[in-house]
Amino acid sequence: MTTRLGAVRVVLWLVAAVLALRQIAVVLRTPRGDRLTDLETWVGPNGVLHVKGSLYDSDRFTGTPFGGLVLKPLTRSAEQALGWGWTFGTLLLVVALGLIAARALPGPVSRRTALLAAPVAVSLLMLSLPVRNTLYLGQTSIIPVLLVLAGCFAVRGERTSGVLIGVAAAFQPTVLLFTGLLWFTGRRRAAASTGITFAACTALAWAAMPHDSYTYWVHHLAGVGLGGKADDLANQSLHGALLRFGLTGPLEIGLFLVLGAVVVLVGMRRAVRYARDGQLLLAVAITGCVAIVVSPTTWQHQLLWVLLAVVGRVGSKARDRYVWPVAVVLVMTLPAKMMLPNMAFLYPLRDNVVLLAALAAALVVPFLSRTSLHYQSPIPTQYADPVPTRFRRVPLLPFLRRVLTRPNLLLELLLIRVTYAAYAKVRLAATGGRAAAEEHGQQILDIEKALFLDIEHWVNHAVVKIDWLRAFFDFYYTSFHFIVPLSVLGLLYVRRPVDYRWARSSLGLATLLALLGFWLYPLAPPRLMPNLGIIDTVHGVQDFSQPDYGTLTALTNQYAAMPSLHFGWSLWCGLVIAIMAPKWWMKALGLLHPLFTVSAIVATGNHWVLDAVGGAAVVGGGFGLTYLFQGPRARTVTKAAQISSEQETTAKDRTPS
Repeated sequence: MTTRLGAVRVVLWLVAAVLALRQIAVVLRTPRGDRLTDLETWVGPNGVLHVKGSLYDSDRFTGTPFGGLVLKPLTRSAEQALGWGWTFGTLLLVVALGLIAARALPGPVSRRTALLAAPVAVSLLMLSLPVRNTLYLGQTSIIPVLLVLAGCFAVRGERTSGVLIGVAAAFQPTVLLFTGLLWFTGRRRAAASTGITFAACTALAWAAMPHDSYTYWVHHLAGVGLGGKADDLANQSLHGALLRFGLTGPLEIGLFLVLGAVVVLVGMRRAVRYARDGQLLLAVAITGCVAIVVSPTTWQHQLLWVLLAVVGRVGSKARDRYVWPVAVVLVMTLPAKMMLPNMAFLYPLRDNVVLLAALAAALVVPFLSRTSLHYQSPIPTQYADPVPTRFRRVPLLPFLRRVLTRPNLLLELLLIRVTYAAYAKVRLAATGGRAAAEEHGQQILDIEKALFLDIEHWVNHAVVKIDWLRAFFDFYYTSFHFIVPLSVLGLLYVRRPVDYRWARSSLGLATLLALLGFWLYPLAPPRLMPNLGIIDTVHGVQDFSQPDYGTLTALTNQYAAMPSLHFGWSLWCGLVIAIMAPKWWMKALGLLHPLFTVSAIVATGNHWVLDAVGGAAVVGGGFGLTYLFQGPRARTVTKAAQISSEQETTAKDRTPS
């Protein structure tokens, strides 16, 4: 067991190292004028820190006067090492942040958690949007977070702790909220030291730069209005959200102050309660989330506090334990467009998704206390009993055992959405080029001619002549591709949760195999083959003189045709219905869906017949891989276990006493 954990730990550290190298490569490959733009505007040859006038004559410098005072001596050395030195220094800060956070996990922790926490923490930080933006822009936003964590967990003595947090507040004033956390948890010397250090640093900056200090603290009210527009989507604070909702003037300011006061009151009470419970890292994260919400401007590179909230444990059931950390990791590592569909009524959620995560952590999420019976021992998940399979190596991944309980709906919806967004992005990226796609289209046509399957032209023109049939196939092609699979998944989730996971896994693996096909074999569909004479009944007439065929190419990869997921998903639906449905007519109705779909994709000119064959192949591969990785579907396992139990009981009854 120890050897296995050691190997896993080495692998995780290698992953963290690869992610770090990738971030370095991204920064250093970017042209000089496009990378470290914030740092360049501060300490570069023409940066504001070289200007003898006020730091705030332009809106390029948004830090505190103390931040400018600290950065000024670095201008000359920064010019000479504006890429390598700053980037490597930032990476070292990220590693230190991950190591301190891993050591600060509330006890007791298992040996596995203790060994794996540090590389996992560093990897998550490297992947997070705040760290990526900090590395790309050359920001200093990691420093206040690191100083607070060091003050709370890494140093001895309350005064030293307060000094570090006070310096952090001098860089980022909302960090002063941590004085409340320190004071009400009995660390009053640290709280006093924080306030004194902050005042001393601010006074030092005021003495050195009185005009700049007056501009920042009085004219701009602690930096309000500096930088980009406050209603920009990058400003994930309560003030920015209210502005985006159209509120302005005294009404917006008054509402912001009232709501901010409520957030501070409720959030800080929660933070103090969890700190007294022994979950100081969670308390620090909640306090940081409060600071995010009530700050007038909280740009994306200042949002690391939300990621630290993953340490909070939520839910009494083991199946629900991963919902909160997975949601936080996805919110902090992926663009908001990947989290929610592109629908107008969801824009308010999508535009404020990080703010909502911070609000949830500060006010809403019911984190468990360490005194809860479920903190260390959540209600276990029910698994199907393993039974022998036809092959010795099945399942290859025995830890993916068949779960008998219904999965958490929120987590399922979140993962399905993110997976589909990633699929759509990869599908759009796998273009391959028009020439290669048309060459592959000719290859497919030649194969079909040899097999006497080249019926696309005949079917297309026959359907076009019958108006109602053309309208039916156009409607079927555009309407049922998503509706039917989602309906099948929804019904299985509600009525057959044991089979839901098996069906969902097979569909996901089939889609992954299809992506490989799109990437390796870009294929022009019949409607995009010049001189073939296919009528595009769905999209209209294509202008073959245009290399991208108009705006449609920007929305979807028109060469992602082999295999046909239109047919593949419909075949998956038909097979699942045929396997699951209790009545014969339901099974027959389910099998009609792939029949109508294959007719529609050929009749509308969107796919070759062999594309449907490819779709059937990836669906078969999806079912096969699911069996290989996880074994038989859970319902089969349950029945087999019941039969085995009944046979054992019968044998015992027949055994003479």
